[in-house]
Amino acid sequence: MRKKQPRQQRQQFQKTDDTVDWKPKTDIGKKVKSGEIKNLYEIIDSGKRILEPQIVDVLEPELKTELLLIGQAKGKFGGGQRRIFRQTQKKTREGNKPKFSTCAVVGNEDGLVGIGYGKAKETVPAREKAFRKAKLNIIKVPRGCGSWQCGCGTPHTIPFNVEGKVGSVIVKLMPAPKGTGLVCEKELQKVLRFAGITDVWSKTEGRSRTKLNLLMACFKALKKLSQVKVPQKAALTIGMIEGSSKLAGEQNE
Repeated sequence: MRKKQPRQQRQQFQKTDDTVDWKPKTDIGKKVKSGEIKNLYEIIDSGKRILEPQIVDVLEPELKTELLLIGQAKGKFGGGQRRIFRQTQKKTREGNKPKFSTCAVVGNEDGLVGIGYGKAKETVPAREKAFRKAKLNIIKVPRGCGSWQCGCGTPHTIPFNVEGKVGSVIVKLMPAPKGTGLVCEKELQKVLRFAGITDVWSKTEGRSRTKLNLLMACFKALKKLSQVKVPQKAALTIGMIEGSSKLAGEQNE
């Protein structure tokens, strides 16, 4: 009798380095290629859109990427298990035409995070499209100690309450004291961890089983953190920083 082969582990996707032969087409890309722009936060603060994913690859070479579990396996024995690809199909005269969609998150765990959604007829193009869109949608996430129970003044949580809504899903993020951890859904924990947040409380409303709407609602809530203007005195009280904690430490020195 043949021996059963061990179950294959989940495939780990590696980033391809395509910045060597990169020929920028936009003005921002040309400035990054020439070395005039050396920081990704300069582009985000200027309000200009990033139209080339290679810009993020050059300025943040150690950016971490991961695919989120938005799909569900089918079948008698594996049904119900979460997976990274969500499969849909269209019935035509020629037969069923399947499509695969996936959601990716990128971040440096220090104030930068982005989410992208990709859909294609095959899994590999859908995955690459999701990573590419996540880099184009990267944002800066302010952090601080907004919890009245803590008051440590270190950037371990969000500075104030925020709320994001997509469809019927509403995600509310609230500051938590140090040591609480990420009290939220598992996929939301990955997004917050990639943004550099270690403690937070959350509350969801609506049909939160729709993972894609849940993730996008959380991302919209994180966007609101940088849209609210905080007085300088209040920012110093809660230890609020915008962007990288390393750059903030260098500026203070």
